[in-house]
Amino acid sequence: MLSKSLKPKRTKSPEQALAALMRLAARSEKSSGDALRLMQNWGVDPSARQGVLQRLIDDKFIDDRRYAEAFVRDKMRFSGWGVFKLRAALRNKGISTDIVEDVLRMLDSNNMTDRLRERLERKMRTTKYTTRYDLKSKLMRYGASLGYDFESVGDVVDTLISEIEE
Repeated sequence: MLSKSLKPKRTKSPEQALAALMRLAARSEKSSGDALRLMQNWGVDPSARQGVLQRLIDDKFIDDRRYAEAFVRDKMRFSGWGVFKLRAALRNKGISTDIVEDVLRMLDSNNMTDRLRERLERKMRTTKYTTRYDLKSKLMRYGASLGYDFESVGDVVDTLISEIEE
């Protein structure tokens, strides 16, 4: 009996890859980068990948702008991510810089600040600290890890700390 690592890798033809990607994209949004990575993992001939991808785009199964908008909406709503983290994640998914910047330009800065405040308030309730400086540094690191700029995080953290001192 062969172990998993010794079994030959099963490859898909371009037609099989197209059918599989149509099924996947019909269930959830996929980016063009996701599709290319999947085809590479499936061993689809490199010369056929662009043709399959173009067919998926032409048939509206894949649309990077639609994907980026849904991604940003979900990550902001459910994970509280900031602009820097969103930008990095979208670039990592293979979304073009133009689309990323257009989608991020549409974000409401007031809404982003409110989300940051909610996340930091929640974090503050569970953070152990001994001094004001200790609390501030932990909240600043957390806010930066969410992808918010240093200035916004600092403003919100200062406001929260001054509110608990009153």
